[in-house]
Amino acid sequence: MTISGVEQAPRVLRVLHVEDSELDHQLIATQLARAGLNVEMRRLDALPAVLAALDERWDAVISDFNLPGYSGLEVLDALKARALPLPFILVSGEIGEDIAVAAMRNGASDYLLKNNLNRLAPALLHAIDAAENERARLAADQELVKSKQRLHQLAGHLQTSVELERAAIAREIHDDVGGSLTALKFDLAWIDRHATEPAVRQRVSAALETVNSAIDASQRIMHNLRPAILEQGLVAALQWMTARFERRTGIEAGLRVGDERLELPPGVPLVAYRTAQEALTNVSKHAGAKRVDIELSLDSGVLTLEIRDDGRGIAAGDLAKERSFGIRGLHERAATVGGWVDLSSSPGGGTSLILTVPLAADAIDALDDATDFGADDTGTSIWGRA
Repeated sequence: MTISGVEQAPRVLRVLHVEDSELDHQLIATQLARAGLNVEMRRLDALPAVLAALDERWDAVISDFNLPGYSGLEVLDALKARALPLPFILVSGEIGEDIAVAAMRNGASDYLLKNNLNRLAPALLHAIDAAENERARLAADQELVKSKQRLHQLAGHLQTSVELERAAIAREIHDDVGGSLTALKFDLAWIDRHATEPAVRQRVSAALETVNSAIDASQRIMHNLRPAILEQGLVAALQWMTARFERRTGIEAGLRVGDERLELPPGVPLVAYRTAQEALTNVSKHAGAKRVDIELSLDSGVLTLEIRDDGRGIAAGDLAKERSFGIRGLHERAATVGGWVDLSSSPGGGTSLILTVPLAADAIDALDDATDFGADDTGTSIWGRA
């Protein structure tokens, strides 16, 4: 074999041969050599020695069926118990069809009769190739799982970073912008009290209105960045959000709470608040709803927050769009506290979004049908729309 003009040495195949007959061992070794294979083969027949040898590195196992005190199927079972993706070829002087079928079902790569070994070399190479492909697939699957875990960790870190940045910006607005606007308001009020010319007082009055609007805007921005109302508890925050949503949009909104004295772990109230905030934002922008209902409950250690509307619903195609960052963000946000989001909708039938967060280690056992998802940020993103 030549690669880029350099001749490569033939691969040496390490084969464990489970066989009690030295003559049969030599016949199989000769047959493989005739086929041009470079094989390093060790023969063992005692079961303890065979089981110990399975812990070594082999390319394949060739086994007789009838062995002293045991059968080749026991060797196959030992391979399966070790979860070794190792080719196993059963070679016997006489083997019934039922046994051969059972061996193949249990994971044997192939079976042959000792009086017809012409197919042994191709069968061995094919089995080794198949095993290597399987090992490569398993390695790829493991790497994919690790990659997903890293992505979830990154998403959680980003969520935390976003909230920390929001809190920092809110503090700056409160301390710098809010303080400056308040001072400016006092100065304008002083000028208003001491001014005598009507034109000056009129301009001061207009300036005071502008400053008041700026103060209201800064307070609204601060609350959206970091809801101080959460310090009074999730229930109080949802009550404030529901009332404000109804007043601002004209959409009828209702809130049902199972227990107003909820004691929740750190992080969970903010995730629930942001989920409701995202849902209500999208209801006002896209649902065309006349009513929205929010329900918060804690049962068997599982917190559930549901937001339902009677709007136009979301088409399945919208949820499958590549830029459905709103829904993906909700999943990733929920995952940061071990929860998930379920979204159900049908055109003309409204939309229901449910956040589920198990709060205790055994709370998941209380759920009949749990599907792991995760969640993100609010703002301008929309549910499943580009």
